[in-house]
Amino acid sequence: MRFLFMALLLLTLLVRHSGADLHDILLDSSNFTGDSSRPTRSLAGGGCNIFRGKWVYDPSYPLYTSGSCPFIDPEFNCQKYRRPDTGYLRYRWQPFSCSLPRFDGVSFLEKWRGKKIMFVGDSLSLNMWQSLSCMLHSFVPNAKTSLFRRDNTASLTFLDYNVKIMLYQTHFLVDLVKGSHGRVLKLDSINNGDSWRGMDALIFNTWHWWTHTGRTQTWDYMEEGGKYYKDMNRLVAFYKGLNTWARWVNGNVDPSKTKVFFQGISPTHYEGKDWGQPSRSCLGETQPYFGTRYPAGTPMAWLVVNKVLSRVRKPVYLLDITFLSQYRKDAHPTLYGYGGDHSGTDCSHWCLPGLPDTWNQLLYAALFA
Repeated sequence: MRFLFMALLLLTLLVRHSGADLHDILLDSSNFTGDSSRPTRSLAGGGCNIFRGKWVYDPSYPLYTSGSCPFIDPEFNCQKYRRPDTGYLRYRWQPFSCSLPRFDGVSFLEKWRGKKIMFVGDSLSLNMWQSLSCMLHSFVPNAKTSLFRRDNTASLTFLDYNVKIMLYQTHFLVDLVKGSHGRVLKLDSINNGDSWRGMDALIFNTWHWWTHTGRTQTWDYMEEGGKYYKDMNRLVAFYKGLNTWARWVNGNVDPSKTKVFFQGISPTHYEGKDWGQPSRSCLGETQPYFGTRYPAGTPMAWLVVNKVLSRVRKPVYLLDITFLSQYRKDAHPTLYGYGGDHSGTDCSHWCLPGLPDTWNQLLYAALFA
């Protein structure tokens, strides 16, 4: 709770200095516990919160191998590019007061026959999309499939079931356009949403690109209501953009036809101080963090997500992956992604097989339990 209080205080100061409406953005501490024991609109039915638990070693894991799945991009294929350890592959998420249903790819395809599911977001959505594709393929390795990929879209169809697993890549959910001001991130515009219609399930994700600066920043200005900003506090911008997405959901989703999920905030592990080892990063980590509470505490982006979801009128379910993923400092590609290109250490994405498979087990529980 002490960290939560400090996070809320800092967020208040950030909002005050940004010129934004404090009353709209300040997060009420009474609504948040500082962990995932009571996340907003999460899937904690039957008295069990499936997002609160621990990682246990399970030699029956992984659910598939990198060599058996034809859909893994080089950036996630750690075993192919000679990551020497394999222990990170063998951890299973165990909720404290129940068990996750075992993933059954055939059951998934049968129950989802004739339907479409779309992941919408950045490369963490790509990570989760490829994971689900591999998990399903492992159950029906001889099934006929059709894979289409172009620009920012992809679609894998399991033809025997007419099931489409789709991806729409967008860093911010809201629009990024080129105009007279250069590249403009439009905080109140979401024309991208026309491509998301007609799905039976949508799984949204955004956050990481909101923090980028310098050469990795993909916009020159932010714009809202016709006003242009060279920059603003990124949490405030994230809040504004996410509220635009929430308005899109309210105005465009029919809950009787489409289930909507928010993927949650995927943590990074570049700074070892987050788990009590300041001189470390994810490089060389071979085991999860096993403490009872992650030292870095609750990310403020998680607070923003919960605030926005608390105001969405349509049903949106939080796949609250943040806290269980914080413990997996061992599960990143590090030097073994991007085709073995050792030009940098990746502590942001996740190896496949690996942690995103658990995210999809949680999705499976949400869809069918």
